[in-house]
Amino acid sequence: MSLDLRSHLLAGQVIPALPLALAPNRRWDEAHQRALVRYYVDSGVGGLAVGVHSTQFAIRDPKVGLYAPVLKLAADSSAAWLGQKRRDFVLIAGLCGRTPQARAEARTARDLGYHAGLLSLGVWAGDAESKVLSHCRAIAKEIPLVGFYLQPAVGGRVFSYKFWRAFAEIPELVAVKIAPFNRYRTIDVVRAVLDAGRDDVALYTGNDDNIVADLLTPFSFGGRTRHIVGGLLGQWGVWTERAVALFNEIKRARTRSRLDAAWLDRNAALTDMNAAVFDAANNFTGCLPGIHEVLRRQGLLQSIACLNPGEKLSAGQADELTRVARAYPWLVDDDFVTKNLPRWLA
Repeated sequence: MSLDLRSHLLAGQVIPALPLALAPNRRWDEAHQRALVRYYVDSGVGGLAVGVHSTQFAIRDPKVGLYAPVLKLAADSSAAWLGQKRRDFVLIAGLCGRTPQARAEARTARDLGYHAGLLSLGVWAGDAESKVLSHCRAIAKEIPLVGFYLQPAVGGRVFSYKFWRAFAEIPELVAVKIAPFNRYRTIDVVRAVLDAGRDDVALYTGNDDNIVADLLTPFSFGGRTRHIVGGLLGQWGVWTERAVALFNEIKRARTRSRLDAAWLDRNAALTDMNAAVFDAANNFTGCLPGIHEVLRRQGLLQSIACLNPGEKLSAGQADELTRVARAYPWLVDDDFVTKNLPRWLA
């Protein structure tokens, strides 16, 4: 099936960031990696982001050498699990580094059937914005581009409205993941895309601390309104079946003339849950182990191991995960996982 990439993204999708499955000895666990992909497909997601922060940037280390293998497994496994009745499903590859590295990764992803590249700009922290824009334009020539505003706490940098306004004019731009965890900077991106007249560019939240509000807010500037239509989120890599159900409710709520105030409570609940998963209390130190621990408890991962042995759950984080799972059972999909896990691991 040929994917109409822009239409699919503009329709709004749940796109989880794929975690890396490792055995306790930190060797890649292909069986559980496939099980994760199958879990996401059966949860009803509209695509996957692979080779991103949740997949661990260290997969690019030549001593690890997992960038292409993980991308290939995710592409092959999702296609096989979707089967003959394949629905529209987008594959987005994380792209990192200076221009030569990012260009090589874009070509690898494109050759493996990926539809777009999510461009991380972390290594450009000290460069002029004009130089960063030149880099973005170069990579966009290799693969359709998903912009990425990453929060500084996990390696991002602050960009000006002027940067995003120029960025929005890149012809190959198909979407922007807005993840500064900052309301002012979120508005900068939305306004820039709107001011550029890019109705063909989809806005996606990466603000795991404000998911529901991002998706429900009408952003109006100069008499024009845009919505953030979907999410590309690390948080949606856990309890994903419930995330899809919640997202579908949000899409229906956006069509109504009046918004139920109960959505404010649901936004707070999901933010509280994310704080436990991402370890907000410790400046996100235990973010990846937190994601892994949720999946380990469900049997979708063998361990919470990361490629970096120093990445571990913070003190008290496991108790926080237990607390939020009990506090918000409507956000937890344990029954769904228990029912299907043997099939996913087969």
